[in-house]
Amino acid sequence: MRRTNKYKSLIPLFLHMATKISIKNKFFAELFGTLMFVLIAAGSVVSATYLALPPGLALPFIAVTTGLALALAISITMGISGGHINPAVTIGALTGGKISARDAVYYIIAQLIGATIGAYLLFLFFPQIIGAAAAWGTPSLGSGVGVFQAIAIEAILTFFLVLAVYGTAIDARAPKIGGFGIGLTVMVDAMVGGPLTGAAMNVARWFGPALVSMQFANWYVYIIGPVLGAVIAALVYTRLIGTK
Repeated sequence: MRRTNKYKSLIPLFLHMATKISIKNKFFAELFGTLMFVLIAAGSVVSATYLALPPGLALPFIAVTTGLALALAISITMGISGGHINPAVTIGALTGGKISARDAVYYIIAQLIGATIGAYLLFLFFPQIIGAAAAWGTPSLGSGVGVFQAIAIEAILTFFLVLAVYGTAIDARAPKIGGFGIGLTVMVDAMVGGPLTGAAMNVARWFGPALVSMQFANWYVYIIGPVLGAVIAALVYTRLIGTK
């Protein structure tokens, strides 16, 4: 009985420790995590242009760099904010009841600000002529890809991304591998979808570079697609896969 009471007395302590991570900490974790991710992911596109890499080398270079950047950004921020680094992931977490609506709003604002700062920092790294040629890493539709097809592609790619987030980060039974399972998912998604839509899977990843380059063509593809895929993935995981 004493041992049971002793463990029960620890519950308020754990709750108190959890509240020590304020929304301010989470806000800045998401801001700087997204800043890091967009700077490196969009920067890899500009770097490929700067190095004049042929398409056969540019695609794996960008995909691997983007996947590793996301894996590191998530691993750095996971203990504070959960490492969303993506408005679609935040909306997916909200759909599954894993985050409050108030926190979701703060997260998305932080992600968009971080993405914008990250994209603007590319101005310090590359000559203007190179950055402009790569549209500062702004995702765009490939030749012959229609709008509805592009929305479906982004939705499907984001579906697998958010499924990976639930299966490796949100679920309490998930393996403790940081953000590397999620980063690997983005890497293989980018290998397939990169030539078609740029494989954004992330509103912030599109928004920051688009704002810097003022390239807003087909903007709805990079909002509707990721959000739709995230919501479906959250419902599938919480109702069909992750249930005990």
